[in-house]
Amino acid sequence: MKTEWKLFSVVSLFLAIAAVVYGLWTTAVDGRLEWIGTVALSLSFLLTAMCGGFFWFVSRRIDPRPEDRADAEISDGAGELGFFSPGSYWPFGLAVAATVAGLGLVFWQWWLIATGMIAVIFGACGLLFEYYSGTRRTAEH
Repeated sequence: MKTEWKLFSVVSLFLAIAAVVYGLWTTAVDGRLEWIGTVALSLSFLLTAMCGGFFWFVSRRIDPRPEDRADAEISDGAGELGFFSPGSYWPFGLAVAATVAGLGLVFWQWWLIATGMIAVIFGACGLLFEYYSGTRRTAEH
């Protein structure tokens, strides 16, 4: 996790500097602050800082992984990494639901936003619980 928090910290620092420079530059050029870009850069900074802080917090509490050690061998990272789905239709359904919700935002239609958000929640639950429903079998069964 040491690598991740350092990466996010560098990106956060860049975004903070970019937000300040962008705000000062637009104020100097137009005589007024351009809010959309400044807020977007500031929120991006906060998001990456939050992720970096989480990784830093976790990295202090776990043993160093092979990726974090300079003396690690390739074989140190061998073993089972987890279960990865061989195929699923839920990501497609989730993408369609997000598209419907996005179109609702574009055209500012509350019924379309609500329908899309309900479908996003349904699709996320379906994707999350796909292998817990008992209807789908894995190669191990």
